[in-house]
Amino acid sequence: MRRVARHLAIGTGMALGLVACSKPLDIDMRGAFGDAPSTADAARAATTARPQPDARGIISYPGYQVAVARRGDTLARLATRIGADAEELARFNGIQTGDILREGEIVALPRRVPEPAGGPIQPPSGVDIASVAGGAIARADAQRVQTTTLAPAATPQIGAEPVRHRVERGETAYSIARLYGVTLRSLAEWNGLGSDFAVREGQYLLIPVAPPGATPPPREAAAAPVAVTPPGSGSPTPTPPSAAQPLPAEETRPAAEPVAPIAAPDLSKTETPTDGARMVRPVDGAIIRDYARGRNDGIDIAASPGAPVKAADAGTVAAITEDTNGIPIVVIRHPGSLLTVYSNVGALSVEKGDTVTRGQKIAEIRRDGAAALHFEVRDGFESVDPNRFLEP
Repeated sequence: MRRVARHLAIGTGMALGLVACSKPLDIDMRGAFGDAPSTADAARAATTARPQPDARGIISYPGYQVAVARRGDTLARLATRIGADAEELARFNGIQTGDILREGEIVALPRRVPEPAGGPIQPPSGVDIASVAGGAIARADAQRVQTTTLAPAATPQIGAEPVRHRVERGETAYSIARLYGVTLRSLAEWNGLGSDFAVREGQYLLIPVAPPGATPPPREAAAAPVAVTPPGSGSPTPTPPSAAQPLPAEETRPAAEPVAPIAAPDLSKTETPTDGARMVRPVDGAIIRDYARGRNDGIDIAASPGAPVKAADAGTVAAITEDTNGIPIVVIRHPGSLLTVYSNVGALSVEKGDTVTRGQKIAEIRRDGAAALHFEVRDGFESVDPNRFLEP
């Protein structure tokens, strides 16, 4: 289901780009979304490519090792390939042994496994070429022996050891990229992040390193520590400015007459309903995967193959597109800025531009693959919890 959701997320993003975007989408979030933090300065910082792993997927540094996931890997399958304990690996990275990993995703190792050929990646000044290239075979002093030349040891990779950052609660890929002064794109490429750049608490990320000779960008300064007094001792009273030189007595007068207060307008009539009575359920069935912002932008509802999929509310079919597997995605625009998205469907009965009524059949649940509807409610580009809008 996680793989299906990933394909649906890509297709949904394409559909929303066709519907709700009148300007180019800046995926680097450089000030294009109101007060969002700008990464324009970080985007100008160049970084090197991530080192290539060995045949097992191991990247080894002197201080630690990481594994790079392959397509279709679960954590348990990766642990078997590299010779690590799956349960220990899961606890160390804050995930489950059966979770499917993204291709290129970084998994930190709690303990070292056998080194790759050539040993760990070494900084240029720390590599002894003579020791790894092998030496000549010594001749015997007393008697003649037949010898053969040994193959030289594998040449080690050379490069700087990157900082390994452990994601704390509340951090995002954007804030981590900004903290270390790297681009969001390079952070995602080094760590195999998904298209939504989601990270989880306890995940380890490799911070991309700058090219040789480049000056690394300054890391964002931490807030100054706040002095804390012991309990019961009271807080120190600051000295007022007037203690050194008392202020002269002044008679102040208001610059204008006070303005009579104006009653606030009643916004209850325009408020978006949250009691669950606005939209009908698009398909009959139980929710098998709930909304989780940043991980699942909608809900997945189990249904029988061929079951009708209904429009949650009246609106206009704004877009019909496909995910990366060629499975249709329907987007309906409703009054205001609300959009509803219907993924993993087939047998469409509407076309782009059609006007639909509340509860009208627009498609069917696919008869092959996962028998579930992925349903999203979006306010513009922002996803919202569909449970707030659906009937109980």
